[in-house]
Amino acid sequence: MRVLVTGSSGCIGAWTVKNLLDRGIEVLCFDTEADTSRLGLISSHVGSPKLRMETGRIEDTARVKALVKDEGITHAVHLAAVLMPFCAANPVQGGMIDVIGTLNVFEAARDAGRPVRVVYASSSAVWGPEEAYGERSLSESDTPLPGTHYGVFKQANEGNARIFHQDSGISSVGLRPWTVYGVGRDRGLTADPTLAMKAVALGQPFQIRVSGHMDLQYVEDVAETFIHCALSPLEGAHVFNLAGTIVEMNDLIAMIARHRPGAEKLLTVAGKPVPVSYRMDAARLHAMVPGIPSTSLDEGAARTLDMFDELRRRGLMLT
Repeated sequence: MRVLVTGSSGCIGAWTVKNLLDRGIEVLCFDTEADTSRLGLISSHVGSPKLRMETGRIEDTARVKALVKDEGITHAVHLAAVLMPFCAANPVQGGMIDVIGTLNVFEAARDAGRPVRVVYASSSAVWGPEEAYGERSLSESDTPLPGTHYGVFKQANEGNARIFHQDSGISSVGLRPWTVYGVGRDRGLTADPTLAMKAVALGQPFQIRVSGHMDLQYVEDVAETFIHCALSPLEGAHVFNLAGTIVEMNDLIAMIARHRPGAEKLLTVAGKPVPVSYRMDAARLHAMVPGIPSTSLDEGAARTLDMFDELRRRGLMLT
């Protein structure tokens, strides 16, 4: 078994690489840079003989296809993407990375000359705002109504995955995270809950730039879910919601303050809510892929704060 992880230098990517290497599985990382900084924060695997780094662009069809075919890839965990603000400002470039890049991974799986299982990051951004659905939990049978280019791109990827299974028999799983938090999450608007915890560890003020509710999902759980789906024998083209703990941002500050008294004096909330419904039903995922972990927000936040404290003590956390 050899697993390709695209977007390996990102937060979910680094945790996925760590947890694959913890299992003794060979990993080929592919990203625009050979950046192991996040992996180094959370593991001692940098320099492992089972880890190899390759650089390039996910939009480069020939490069992606050659990697999968020539490097003996059996599983692909596709995480390379640009996030919602980038896609809003640069829709064409965002589409090239988020849609064409995903098509490249599926084409590479199709043309590899061996079965290649694909697990890819979709997003809860396929949903529209809460008012489009009402106050109810959304299942995979609900109709996506994305209100952003990013959400439209992710919906397109889900449709393309279905056609690749229909036409070429490629089995895949798309996962729809909401807000992933934990050490290593430092980019994107929904990184702010993590950045708030980091600021508390540094004793610095921080303003969370979005208000309202978010569904927070601990990063190690999310990485493990990608791996469970990659290793699952499940056939077909599946899409699953991910669900964690729904929390209002002011309540998040109060929870952080229970772990680190005084945090409420450092943290504030401003801005509008994220325009994506935050109530999701993940029962289908848990029914079809056994063993999916679920860490409570209280425990996940405590782990994250403890890790940030340790990194600060070791001089490994930049301000």
